Amino acid sequence: MTEQIHTYVDQLAKALEIAGVAIIVGGIVLASMWFIRDGSRTGDWQSAYPSYRSNIGRGILLGLELLVGADIIATITAPLTVMSVGLLGGIVLIRTFLSFSLEAEIEGCWPWQRAAKDAARGEADQR
Repeated sequence: MTEQIHTYVDQLAKALEIAGVAIIVGGIVLASMWFIRDGSRTGDWQSAYPSYRSNIGRGILLGLELLVGADIIATITAPLTVMSVGLLGGIVLIRTFLSFSLEAEIEGCWPWQRAAKDAARGEADQR
């Protein structure tokens, strides 16, 4: 019974990894298609580029979230050793740092500055 649960959880983790990679690849493909559409429609490729970068970042960010979840789930079935826990911790730290950096790049500010940015944007919209 326990072996069946471990097998199921391991397959779930692998499915999440595949979904994470698929989302990253799909996000890049969709962002590229939108970039080509917007750039060719207006002829202004420079103005389409910031949106392109943001869309790629969003796809990577969502995929990374799934990959971190898959890593955490995979530890349930793996034998826990100091080495495996340390490796998981390192992977989660790296992916969390990447997620944090991507979110800051997409939003254009640090997460703790987002409320002030949104408030300033709301005031500008009211004018």
